[in-house]
Amino acid sequence: MGHQLGHSHIIIPWLKEENRKTIDQYKTLAERINKAGEICKGEGLQLAYHNHDFEFKDMNGEHGYDILLNNTDKNLVKFEMDLYWVVRAGYQPVEIFKKHPGRFPFWHVKDMDKADKTKNTEVGNGTVDFKTIFASAKLAGVTHYIVEQENNYVPDIYASIKASSGYTKTSLLK
Repeated sequence: MGHQLGHSHIIIPWLKEENRKTIDQYKTLAERINKAGEICKGEGLQLAYHNHDFEFKDMNGEHGYDILLNNTDKNLVKFEMDLYWVVRAGYQPVEIFKKHPGRFPFWHVKDMDKADKTKNTEVGNGTVDFKTIFASAKLAGVTHYIVEQENNYVPDIYASIKASSGYTKTSLLK
C-alpha cells in the first residue's frame, strides 16, 4: 500500500494511552515494531516511530523512548523525532543522538512558546535551542525536516508557516 501512495517510509504516529502504561507494554511494542520493520523492509519500505512527550514519563527509572530505542533493530526501525516534544519532556535531543547515532532521519521542527510551553510558536521565536540541535544533524542521520506548528498561529496560519520555514531555511539549514 505504501508504494501505491509513493511512500518510502511508514511512520507509527501515536500510541493509545492504554498501550503505553508499563515497561512491559513498551517491550512488547518494541518486539512488534521489529516484526513490522521486517515486513516493511521486505517491501522496500523503512519503518519509523514518531514520539510525543508521553514516551519520556518515568516508569521506575526507565522511560518508553529508551525502551523502544534499545529494543528495536537499528536497521529495521528509525525514528521521526519531534524536537518540541523531546524538549518539553525535559530531555535534550543531542544527548539522544549521541546514544543512538543515525536513527533519526526525520525531525519535526516546531518551537515552544516562551510564556506557555503547551503552545507552539514560530520556529526561532521560542525556547528550543535549534542551532545546537541542527549542529548535530549529521550525527542524528536526519534527511527530512518537517516544519510544524500545531497551535497558536499568530498573526495567522499562513504567516506562521512562512516565518517558520523562512527561519529554518535561512538560519538553520546553511
